[in-house]
Amino acid sequence: MVSEPAPPSRDRIDRIRLSSVRLPLAAPISDAKVLTGVQTPMTEIALLFAEITTADGHEGTGFSYSKRAGGPGQYAHAREIAPVLIGEDPNDTARLWDKLMWAGASVGRSGLAVQAIAAFDIALWDLKAKQARLPLAKLLGAHRDSVRCYNTSGGFLHTPVEQVMENATAALERGLGGIKIKVGQPDSTADLKRLEAVRTHIGDAVPLMVDANQQWDRPTAQRLGRALEEYGLTWIEEPLDAYDTEGHAALAAALDTPVATGEMLASVAEHVSLIDARACDILQPDAPRIGGITPFLKLAALADHRRLHLAPHFAMEIHLHLAAAYPHEPWVEHFEWLEPLFNERLDIHDGRMHLSTRPGLGFTLTGQARAWTRESSEITARG
Repeated sequence: MVSEPAPPSRDRIDRIRLSSVRLPLAAPISDAKVLTGVQTPMTEIALLFAEITTADGHEGTGFSYSKRAGGPGQYAHAREIAPVLIGEDPNDTARLWDKLMWAGASVGRSGLAVQAIAAFDIALWDLKAKQARLPLAKLLGAHRDSVRCYNTSGGFLHTPVEQVMENATAALERGLGGIKIKVGQPDSTADLKRLEAVRTHIGDAVPLMVDANQQWDRPTAQRLGRALEEYGLTWIEEPLDAYDTEGHAALAAALDTPVATGEMLASVAEHVSLIDARACDILQPDAPRIGGITPFLKLAALADHRRLHLAPHFAMEIHLHLAAAYPHEPWVEHFEWLEPLFNERLDIHDGRMHLSTRPGLGFTLTGQARAWTRESSEITARG
């Protein structure tokens, strides 16, 4: 007997809560951008949370973020465009992304404009997966139940190399599968000494990555890239300015060590330039920075077509799911910085980050996240 098809969804978005949250970091953070004088140490992360509730009582939570300027702007833009979602079917994620984009089209389709949209889009996908009673990765169509993971937070340049080595040991003992350290100092010999110490400490078998945070010019990247070949690195990250597509392409062609980049780009279109130019071996998109899960899936399809490897940037709470749904074995970046915001913890062992059975993204906000809220607003059909 053939069963009747399910009726169309009649559920509608009834309420949206927006929150501007400031998460203080335990200590000021410095990478090469600080040591070269183009930025000051980072002391906090600004986050935009969107909590969406439907008339039938379904809920979804998403977030975007800014590591320096931009947090108040994201919140203000989100508050302006949020009303267009009220009364809409929450299942129509692609159409609603377009509707949000057109609501703020005068400020463009990249950067802060789409980063505000990301919080809504991620919340809608979280809601959809919860309705299906599936982890988000399973809703998307997972290729695996766990993803290789590496630690970044223990290898920043403000940290003495002895402590970096201790941090690496602790990360590996916790179950992480690789270590990334920061380079790009004005004195490149200091970078090489630091790298030599860490590689000797962890051994040749542990995956090791370096990140120059865009602070090399083309000649320096070529010279140091050749010098780094002997360390068997998993990749060299952001050796050049994020928008130097031509330089990245030349470097990727010249080196045996894979080149990784993309985290600072703020739209799918900007990543397409990298892909078309074959400017990297490993693509590092950031879902909150490019507008959420809907655009990330478009970008992942393009990367898959070119057989690129994937290592999404930051926000492991989101990117674990997206990496698990990518066809080619990816990496996920481990930062513990956002953990105070969530009641749940990711399961990490045997070098991998494992999906939980919790539906959606699998996270709920802590009381501390509420305490760090600087501003909030409610958008409803009643105004």
